[in-house]
Amino acid sequence: MKLQQLRYICEVAKHDLNVSATAQSLFTSQPGISKQVRLLEDELGVQIFSRSGKHLTHVTPAGKAILAAAESIMLKVDGIKRTAQEFCDERKGSLSLATTHTQARYALPKVINSFIGKYPDVALQMQQGTPKQIAEQAANGEVDFAIATEAMEHFSDLLMMPCFHWNRSIVVPKDHPLASVSKLTLEDVASYPIVTYTFGFTGRSKLDEAFNAARLEPRVVFTAVDSDVIKAYVRLGLGIGIIASMAFEEALDQDLICLDASHLFKHSTTNIGFRRGTLLRGFMYDFIESFSPNLTRERVDEAMATNNAQDLAALFANETLPLR
Repeated sequence: MKLQQLRYICEVAKHDLNVSATAQSLFTSQPGISKQVRLLEDELGVQIFSRSGKHLTHVTPAGKAILAAAESIMLKVDGIKRTAQEFCDERKGSLSLATTHTQARYALPKVINSFIGKYPDVALQMQQGTPKQIAEQAANGEVDFAIATEAMEHFSDLLMMPCFHWNRSIVVPKDHPLASVSKLTLEDVASYPIVTYTFGFTGRSKLDEAFNAARLEPRVVFTAVDSDVIKAYVRLGLGIGIIASMAFEEALDQDLICLDASHLFKHSTTNIGFRRGTLLRGFMYDFIESFSPNLTRERVDEAMATNNAQDLAALFANETLPLR
């Protein structure tokens, strides 16, 4: 049994059993991967993947158990490599993130700019996606950190730590009737067509909870994952916009009025996390603390020492987080 073979079966599983796509991602040949998978199966005496002709169709029950063990081994191998890198040069390496558009566009730029200035030899990569995609990428080891707000049920395999709270604002053109309202009510908001986030993105669930609790049916006429797209359609007169407050930029959005809606909706919480068992290098601790000053190295180590989601939640139960 070779580490390369374990790596191959893990990558094949990640690529939905597409050996061709796996070969491309690993810069090797499709026959080479197929051969090594067969050799591993022959050595173990069980099939990891079921086949129909030359195509892999699904993971066998034995294969699921073997893949779980292989992924754990590969995580430890990555940890060994990171340990060696830390002793060789603690300021060189790579860091990959997966997050949503709003976090990438509004919460992360200053943090990343500062981080690159401090660690110019660390290659930084960012991927954007849905909460489910973000969780899968982090759980599969495709990225180091996941940063998200919505759909925390998808992140059960990760150690997710709270960073900050944030709330929403209503954006309207300057001549809109709501622009002259001193304090908005949910009834005010529900009386106009609404442009806001797609369900499952950027705290959308808090909007739906508030309207449902008030027994109001908002007229959501357009949804998008991108705050800038929402503002663009508000400018076209499609409706009033409900966006994360951090997404309103006074210098760029001078043609719009931003109305506070923090009293209408419960705040949302942005979290950052990674797979349990991940060895964090020094610059990774620094990135976490730069993004969320309450998450010091000591605090992160405390979180890593917890045994389950309940213990982790208890650790942060009385945490006072900043509001952005």
